Amino acid sequence: MGERRSVLAVLTLVLATAVSGAAPAVAATGQGDTSSLRAAARGSGVRIGTAVDMSTLADDAPYRAAVAREFDTVTAENEMKWQVVEPERGRYDWAAADRLVDFARANGQAVRGHTLVWHNQNPSWLTEDAFTPAELRRILRDHIHTEVRHFKGRIWHWDVVNEAINEDGTLRDSIWLRALGPGYIADAFRWAHEADPKAKLYLNDYNNEGVNAKSDAYYALVKRLRAEGVPVHGYGMQGHLAVQYGFPDTVAENVRRFDVLGVQTAFTEVDVRMILPADPVKVQAQAQGFSSLLQACLLARHCVSYTLWGFTDRYSWVPGWFDGEGSATPFDEELRPKPAYQALRNTFLLGRR
Repeated sequence: MGERRSVLAVLTLVLATAVSGAAPAVAATGQGDTSSLRAAARGSGVRIGTAVDMSTLADDAPYRAAVAREFDTVTAENEMKWQVVEPERGRYDWAAADRLVDFARANGQAVRGHTLVWHNQNPSWLTEDAFTPAELRRILRDHIHTEVRHFKGRIWHWDVVNEAINEDGTLRDSIWLRALGPGYIADAFRWAHEADPKAKLYLNDYNNEGVNAKSDAYYALVKRLRAEGVPVHGYGMQGHLAVQYGFPDTVAENVRRFDVLGVQTAFTEVDVRMILPADPVKVQAQAQGFSSLLQACLLARHCVSYTLWGFTDRYSWVPGWFDGEGSATPFDEELRPKPAYQALRNTFLLGRR
């Protein structure tokens, strides 16, 4: 991808202009309009994306227009998860996921597939009591083969294994670890690669943005799997941050060490929540949180995408999960951009080659 221009020297400028709403003085690039995030990202080497809910995309025209205008990648918030695509064993429902892929194609967007193997949001029929370990292995293989083949050639990245490691670096207890042992991770990647050799295959998790026990474990896992010839192509950091807890200060260091392993990196589910009500200090801190992750991505040779887990507070998942918290996205409930939006846009412009 080539070296990217450093943006560390302009951090103060980015944050100051984000809060004021003014655009910094940026050298002309000859790349046309920069009024959207998508346009600002052009030439940076990093794609900007968002998670999308298909019912919202169908019913809310301003939301739909914003998705097309602001982003060049999309991720299905729920529509590609096992619970949705195979609610009954052997009965598949691709309708919502296919509509997202069609929307993306119509708007020149790439699609991140989310997710193939997870301990959560599995169909109700998938239980350890109902199947032997050998049967569960066949079921997992068939699921991965069937879903990846259905979308073959239409998915840019797959989150193959999601949230497989605990905070202390141990493997998460799950139906897959209990029934199949640690080898299920390598098998999942091999099966996904068999189904679509051109898709880039990712591990994905939260609280792994900086250097800590969890990211250390992922580093060791990726290094070992690749040494064994397992087709692991990427490391995904979700990026669910909160202003009241501060932000990890070793993100750039963490991303760079995965660069050395030769894998892609991506920020896959970024939001920055706060304790409500919002105030100017929290809003400024939020802009810094969004921008700091993007800077780490722009500074890395192989960081290729930055995805928001929803871009407007109108449909954010945060208030439903964190009592008293919210305002976690770059757009408010009326789809008006916040200082966080300007911080992202300005950081992209300053990072363009």
